[in-house]
Amino acid sequence: MNSTANNNTFTLGDRAVNRLGYGAMQLAGPGVFGPPKDRHTAISVLREALALGVNHIDTSDFYGPHVTNQIIREALHPYGDDLVIVTKIGARRDDKGAWLPAFSPAELKQAVHDNLRNLGVDVLDVVNLRVMPSEGHGPAEGSIAENFNVLVDLQKQGLVKHLGLSNATAAQVAEARAIAEIVCVQNEYNIAHRHDDALIDSLAADGIAFVPFFPLGGFTPLQSETLSDVARSLNATPMQVALAWLLQRSPNILLIPGTSSVTHLRENMAAKDLELSEDVLKTLASIG
Repeated sequence: MNSTANNNTFTLGDRAVNRLGYGAMQLAGPGVFGPPKDRHTAISVLREALALGVNHIDTSDFYGPHVTNQIIREALHPYGDDLVIVTKIGARRDDKGAWLPAFSPAELKQAVHDNLRNLGVDVLDVVNLRVMPSEGHGPAEGSIAENFNVLVDLQKQGLVKHLGLSNATAAQVAEARAIAEIVCVQNEYNIAHRHDDALIDSLAADGIAFVPFFPLGGFTPLQSETLSDVARSLNATPMQVALAWLLQRSPNILLIPGTSSVTHLRENMAAKDLELSEDVLKTLASIG
């Protein structure tokens, strides 16, 4: 069983990573499609993230597509031994930027090879199988065994070190764990969207990381006067409070807030120093 090295780190695969990491999605252009407006700034954000202690980066080759991984390679390759890069497969983009499922064995294999090439590595640290519904962004029910086994085969070939799931139901997590070890689950979760409370606790008991996406609501930003009021009282931003709440929610939670701004990156990283009192936590509990 994995375990926390201390309150600031958690084991991801075979390495302890700082719990506040970085999500690279916003390094691509508008709508996570095409090149960024300023490639130099994108590179600066990545390098500053590492300078601030980030050693866990979340990405995917369908960001751009290909753009984000190519920027990561330009900015950070050759990668330091302590850096864990987590990618995800299971989706693709059409020529207009729509998000489409890419769940066939051939598409999954191709996605792994695309990630290897664009990141410039021989083996991927962690690959999450992204369960992509035909419409929207929520989880899709149904068996993932056939698709997950494709990743298991790629792991046996030495192309992937560790496996994870993204956008998965508790039943799909259990199904995958019966096939092979997983080291993380990446699902939507935030102060107002707590459907995975039980899953987080069960994963924590088994030393498996939980990585929330949309920590402040994502495509439908969280609107909460309570959150804003708490942030003002702490001289912090709502995002900082939302991130601090997640860090205090469970020791197995790893955060990957994304930004294309060095200023916002520094603000996000400051969330690790924000302690929320019991009274504040009780106030925030009313949001859900």
